[in-house]
Amino acid sequence: MQAMYIRVKRGKTTYFLQCDPTETTLDIKQKLQGLIDQPINNQRLTLVSTNEILDDSKTLANQKVENDAIVGLALRKDDNEFEELYIAQLEA
Repeated sequence: MQAMYIRVKRGKTTYFLQCDPTETTLDIKQKLQGLIDQPINNQRLTLVSTNEILDDSKTLANQKVENDAIVGLALRKDDNEFEELYIAQLEA
């Protein structure tokens, strides 16, 4: 399997993560935990192209997450709900 990259975006911040198609969503969340200091269960990842929430137990390949995919990151708020997914659009 070849390494690939995904772009995890939240607001105006983008994290470039190297990953493998066989890794699960949970693996990605573990990588993010080290970057953003948020526990895994406080993260929700959404594949932006399909607007589907990624399943922790499934691999990236199973969920059609491809190289250079953009994944949105939402964090759990104090009221235990997830924040609205917000990704700043680049000005044309």
